[in-house]
Amino acid sequence: MLDYIRIACAVPSVRVGDVAKNTEDICALIEKADARNVDILVFPEMAMTGYTCQDLFFQDALFAGVRAGLGKILACSAAHPAITAAVGLPVRVGMRMFNCAAVIRGGKVAGLAAKTFIPNYNEFYEKRWFSSISDLPEQQRVIPASALGLSRTENIPLDNCLLFELDEQTKVGVEICEDLWTPLPPSTMLALGGAEVILNLSASNETIGKRAYRRELVKHQSAALNCIYAYCSAGSTESTQDLIFSGQCIMAENGTVLTETGSPISTDELLIQDCDLGKVRADRLKNKSFSDAAARYSPAVHPVRVSGGETTLRTDGSLYPLQKLPFVPSAKTDRVQRCMEIFQMQVAGLKHRLETIGTNAVIGVSGGLDSTLALLVSVEAMRQLGRPATDVYGVTMPCFGTSDRTYQNSLELMKTLGVSAREINIRDAVSQHFSDIGHDPAVHNGTYENAQARERTQILMDYASVAGGIVIGTGDLSELALGWCTYNGDHMSMYGVNVSIPKTLIRWMIAAIAEMPAFAASRAVLEDVLDTPISPELLPPDADGKISQQTEDLVGPYALHDFFLYYMLRYGFSPTKIYTLACRAFRGDFDRETIKKWLKAFYRRFFTQQFKRSCMPDGVKVGSVSLSPRGDWRMPSDASGRLWLEEAESL
Repeated sequence: MLDYIRIACAVPSVRVGDVAKNTEDICALIEKADARNVDILVFPEMAMTGYTCQDLFFQDALFAGVRAGLGKILACSAAHPAITAAVGLPVRVGMRMFNCAAVIRGGKVAGLAAKTFIPNYNEFYEKRWFSSISDLPEQQRVIPASALGLSRTENIPLDNCLLFELDEQTKVGVEICEDLWTPLPPSTMLALGGAEVILNLSASNETIGKRAYRRELVKHQSAALNCIYAYCSAGSTESTQDLIFSGQCIMAENGTVLTETGSPISTDELLIQDCDLGKVRADRLKNKSFSDAAARYSPAVHPVRVSGGETTLRTDGSLYPLQKLPFVPSAKTDRVQRCMEIFQMQVAGLKHRLETIGTNAVIGVSGGLDSTLALLVSVEAMRQLGRPATDVYGVTMPCFGTSDRTYQNSLELMKTLGVSAREINIRDAVSQHFSDIGHDPAVHNGTYENAQARERTQILMDYASVAGGIVIGTGDLSELALGWCTYNGDHMSMYGVNVSIPKTLIRWMIAAIAEMPAFAASRAVLEDVLDTPISPELLPPDADGKISQQTEDLVGPYALHDFFLYYMLRYGFSPTKIYTLACRAFRGDFDRETIKKWLKAFYRRFFTQQFKRSCMPDGVKVGSVSLSPRGDWRMPSDASGRLWLEEAESL
């Protein structure tokens, strides 16, 4: 199950007071949305009459039109039973009038969600016409269908705490305009009561800066409530006597704005977006503060089963925004900003460790991406401590697999950064070790490779004593996930600055840092490092002296592995969902069999290599995905991956 839901915000070209025309437009939008497989359709506040009717709300003729129009909308709904629609309309109960949203499906009104907070300040004068649902005694919060001009005999709930159940899992809450702007919006209690989707029917006039403020309100509420929040506001055809309405629609999910209307002033809009209920459910499952708040406040919600239509969500998520590189912002400005924020976090972590111990930094410099980033972090940490770059000791340790390109880059990098540089060739030491353990150096197996990695680590650890420093680890998040490191070799250090940074982000990190004035002298060599293939360089170069061992040929493309890692750890998605998303994101890059092959490899390595993560050294956490056994990821080293592998195999 993919857990996607397709939501649409519909902004009709309302004609104030002309209920018959508005009803036709609403029905046309229901038909249009149904053709696009929409599950939930939300209209603006008072879409049937227009929000700016003012004293026309007191006219019986208007309400006669509302009753007739509602019957037509229900007939349309019956013809399109898969859609749940929330339509704004006024409702009279005795001597009071309420600003409501009728939640409709399959030709029936499931319930009337009523506005709680009635604005009566500045340009708003709403209390002249409407009462808060809080003013209505609870025993009166059910009205007969006949009060809406319907011939049926059932009663319809009218309240601000209705929890609309679309199926066994999917629950929807509704609030209206001003409710969101208050210190305690009804949506807070609705979400704590189980609502995963919040709809807001609004008629918010436009003023300078208000558009951005609305966006932040919706974004914040979706984050605080771990929910999907769909906000739909009245369009520009509302009365312009004194106010302009913009038709702004926003859909946010867990603090991320998925989509919004592009035009600053618009109407006749149908904004459609797939949203991921799986992410909402995953975050609520992890976020114990959410469940604690629900238990503490025990919100009094009234479940209402939405019947009369199909109960299966129809979308496959094809309209959901999906990035190939979920760790990397797609926009250049955002990407550079993210990279620099991470860099400063890395620097701050290492700076504090060096300051606390009062020591130097020792780092193995290979000329590859990971060690380059760690070296840049170390140099900047020393600079911020007011210490010279020479307090960073860079050690390059060429051996059988070292190419001339990476060797020269490591030397040039240390030179241009001004660190204390040391070259220690480990060929003889490793050859002696092969002799001691009885390994034939012509056999290029795991022993051949691991011996080099462990020799380098031994030298760094021992040289750290000579230099009065600690060994700075270079391994990254992607390598830890796959176990692509030698146990007690490059797996080990005294502080790892890259442990929360995935491989797909490291290139962008170095590119952003290279633009800093402090590293201008190293820019040329940094650019060449960025062009170098990813390799552990543990096998001899080819006949032309070029790198022969490329990591992605062995463990698979890091773009795929980082994609798998993100959705497995961040949201706990199943192999089926991850595979489906990967096939969609990487269409044209990899065929389905290739994706399946590397997905199986990912799960196999992830489960079998946990023992390396169980004893990984300290390292700064920079994002929402981390593998530290002291923080985000706690897993037994001997856990079985059978369930995941069998599901992946069956794809």
